[in-house]
Amino acid sequence: MGMIIEATPEDCHKEGVRPPLPSPLSLLLGVQGVEVQLENQMVLVQTTLPSQEVQALLEGTGRQAVLKGMGSGLLQNLGAAVAILEGPGPVQGVVRFLQLSPERCLIEGTIDGLEPGLHGLHVHQFGDLTGNCNSCGDHFNPDGASHGGPQDSDRHRGDLGNVHADADGRASFRIEDEQLKVWDVIGRSLVIDEGEDDLGRGGHPLSKVTGNSGERLACGIIARSAGLFQNPKQICSCDGLTIWEERGRPIAGEGRKEPAKPPAHL
Repeated sequence: MGMIIEATPEDCHKEGVRPPLPSPLSLLLGVQGVEVQLENQMVLVQTTLPSQEVQALLEGTGRQAVLKGMGSGLLQNLGAAVAILEGPGPVQGVVRFLQLSPERCLIEGTIDGLEPGLHGLHVHQFGDLTGNCNSCGDHFNPDGASHGGPQDSDRHRGDLGNVHADADGRASFRIEDEQLKVWDVIGRSLVIDEGEDDLGRGGHPLSKVTGNSGERLACGIIARSAGLFQNPKQICSCDGLTIWEERGRPIAGEGRKEPAKPPAHL
């Protein structure tokens, strides 16, 4: 299922300068449509690609771009949320939740600082970080089911399976899930684990409980966020950076909180 990404190329706000032409994007697999709105200073992309890939494609036209929001192809705001993952170690990330339809939730994110390989990802019951990730409770499981994989009918609703970290320790992923709903997880927590989730099939005593995926590396509270067309602000509420200053920073980790330099156009 596709989604709409609202992006703002840097030069759109400058009088007399046109944004990137949509035609190169429109020809790509995974892009269903592109609409340039000069009056609103933005580009709408209907796509099944992760938002980071769309940003890279826009910037391949020679403009800089920032993501302002995501929404369903129905252009209805069915719910959006975000979790900022942090822990005592180097693992940090940003994961967004978007309700594409009443039946389908999109989970898209980037997590840095991981060991290369597979890592279990789960929504946990409590949004409590007082004891780091250990106070997040068990997996979100209102149905009293056994632990399983994301494609299993018998699973915790918070079971999202594994994400894969590349050789640089970065996991970028897009998951569509039919059991998780944005309105059920706001205020709960998202946790990334040390090891691979065996999806309940490993035969270990913890397989049907946690997937035997090891220690909790990083976590964050799932908070309500702006959906499509709901982010008119120039300042990110999380750390005070303008959206253009944010663009040049790592999404998380080292370099994220360095002193900001004024954008060239201000």
